[in-house]
Amino acid sequence: MARLTNKHILLGVSGGIAAYKSADTARRLRDAGAEVRVIMTRAATEFITPLTMQAVSGHPVYQELLDTNAEAGMGHIELARWADVILVAPASANFLARLAQGRADDLLSTVCLATEATVAVAPAMNQQMWSNAATQTNLATIKKNGVKIFGPAEGSQACGEVGPGRMLEATELVTLTAALFSSGELDGLHIVITAGPTWEALDPVRGITNRSSGKMGYAIAAAAMEAGARVILVSGPTALADPERVQTIRVQSAQEMHDAVHAHIHNAQIFIGVAAVADYRPAQVSAEKIKKQNADMALKLMRNPDILASVAALAAAPYTVGFAAETNALEEHARRKLESKKIDLIAANYVGDDQGFEAEENSLLLIDRENIIKLPTQAKTKLARALIQQIAQRYRAKYGAKIHRLRS
Repeated sequence: MARLTNKHILLGVSGGIAAYKSADTARRLRDAGAEVRVIMTRAATEFITPLTMQAVSGHPVYQELLDTNAEAGMGHIELARWADVILVAPASANFLARLAQGRADDLLSTVCLATEATVAVAPAMNQQMWSNAATQTNLATIKKNGVKIFGPAEGSQACGEVGPGRMLEATELVTLTAALFSSGELDGLHIVITAGPTWEALDPVRGITNRSSGKMGYAIAAAAMEAGARVILVSGPTALADPERVQTIRVQSAQEMHDAVHAHIHNAQIFIGVAAVADYRPAQVSAEKIKKQNADMALKLMRNPDILASVAALAAAPYTVGFAAETNALEEHARRKLESKKIDLIAANYVGDDQGFEAEENSLLLIDRENIIKLPTQAKTKLARALIQQIAQRYRAKYGAKIHRLRS
């Protein structure tokens, strides 16, 4: 079954008898792992109640563009930014016309106009309305504008006629929606990714670590998998579940992470070092819990292996991407790291003061030897997909025709 784990799907319901299928669509999207929010047009509420859609989605239904409470926080803009995909099912002939015209006179059409997410529509109407030249012109317009068209199917209709115009079934819509996340940009490539913090033990109960949650690395692993790659994720200690269809290897220390990476890097084409790896570890680890004795305690540290530099130094090094988490002079420190470790690309971000670590959103500054690009603040899942797209483009630019040989 298609999987939509942790994806944000905004389900739009416009007026039409096929709206009765929307409840099943919302339920099956959630069964596939998606988080679902629902917008209903006024006409849709004549066919199915908002209470029904609230029950199956697990969230209040959005209906009004000029909602005083929502508008205080720019509600339609927040929904537009929240969505990974907007799926309008059913999409009536009237809604398709308004979408083609760029209308913004209700909440659903406004959100579709304001979003950067993919918009998909599942048309549902009488077969003659579907065949009408005006409808076909509107479809051609929205398709040209990047809107995905799901269906319609053919068969008997509520009006008693037979022909094209039936909305696709919920299971078909889930499969097609999941396919929107499969870019194929990294088809056949093997990628190793590190994520999370490391834990450097002082004794059996204490250790040195950092605030990394692993969310960014896990999101990148999922995005790489969606892009077609075979992904190995080497993770330090986190509270996150293993990403689906990703081979996850759990480690504790920097040395363990180093060893796991080098055990699996030999046939990888891309390495992405997202983990916040400890630079130092205690020179001695006590076999028993250290007891409090003196007012002061001196701790001797020794350098950990540099995973990123060691991968970049391999004779057949993969395309190597590093991360730089900085509290100041972001570009300067990141560029120094890029050059000193001899890697292909560095992704830099500020940390501290609710930035970077543990946050749900992030931004990245991408630096290589020729270019610098800013990926703006957004949910880490979306940011991860944008980063994977950038890496795929740079990988193809570097290896050109060799990409086909490496994929074989």
